[in-house]
Amino acid sequence: MENNQQKQSPRDFLGVCILLSAIIVGGAIIYTAEPVATSPSQSTEGESTETARTVSVLEAQVLPEAGVELPVVWDDLGAKLTSVGAIDGEKFRALYRARGGGFPAEYEKMLSGQSSGKLKITQDNAGYLLNLFWALGLASKNPILDSGEMTYPAYGGAGNFASTGGWTVALGNPMDHYSRHLFFSLTPEQQALVDKVSRGIYRPCCNNSTHFPDCNHGMAMLGLLELMASQGVGEEEMWRTALSVNSYWFPDNYLTIATHLKNKGVDWSKVNPQEILGLNYSSASGYDKIAAQASAPSSSGGGSGCGVGAGVSAPAAQVTPSRQSSGCGI
Repeated sequence: MENNQQKQSPRDFLGVCILLSAIIVGGAIIYTAEPVATSPSQSTEGESTETARTVSVLEAQVLPEAGVELPVVWDDLGAKLTSVGAIDGEKFRALYRARGGGFPAEYEKMLSGQSSGKLKITQDNAGYLLNLFWALGLASKNPILDSGEMTYPAYGGAGNFASTGGWTVALGNPMDHYSRHLFFSLTPEQQALVDKVSRGIYRPCCNNSTHFPDCNHGMAMLGLLELMASQGVGEEEMWRTALSVNSYWFPDNYLTIATHLKNKGVDWSKVNPQEILGLNYSSASGYDKIAAQASAPSSSGGGSGCGVGAGVSAPAAQVTPSRQSSGCGI
């Protein structure tokens, strides 16, 4: 297993979410049947059908249509986030309604504190959970935010990042809520676990780990890790859950990674989540190398997938984390 916990100085950290166009998933198809004479159109149709079938099988593994149950309950955290102003409930609802999607009853229950049972992430609610976890990660009191990379003087203050300045649905300035609210108390062992796992989880929109949550995906993953730790989830399950969640947040990226692994004879169900979440696969630079080997497009442009309410994201360019990225706000 690769060791992704490299020592870096503040100037070595790379990547704030400046988003790219969606990745087209492709994969090489190996034919084992005897070759037969076909016309160019017949050959193209056959290859297209086989490629679609392969992608469909992989999608069922990477992004199950029924969703994935998360090992946590949300309970009344939505009500707590709104009560302290980390989420302005009316502004949050209005954001979704203005985009034409309405505000489903499922969303209202999670926001108003009436959620019961374990959470489930699906292709439909992945973006909504991203925003709830973003608010939780931003507002929860934690040493990672108080003294980690976000506070390094070289970056000019924690308020300059997309994960902070980009959160525009709080009451007042988002920095009024940064690492301010104690929603749960982690034991020293639980905090150590969050610290360890956060250093090993990367995201395809930049080259930083969750321990440096400079974009919404990083801050949201930090919030989820804290929530899992507070509810007694162990390390192995944390890695598995993080891979499932990252896959729904970056579907095209992880389908490309799954295609690459399949072409190497590795089934998605057999992968090591910690390895796949690491620098060599899940960072922007690592993903670009995988995409090149899988004959899929790499990071190359801008987008809006890192904004509040924007849903899931396409990969982002590798840039220096210095100011709020226009691609990671509303």
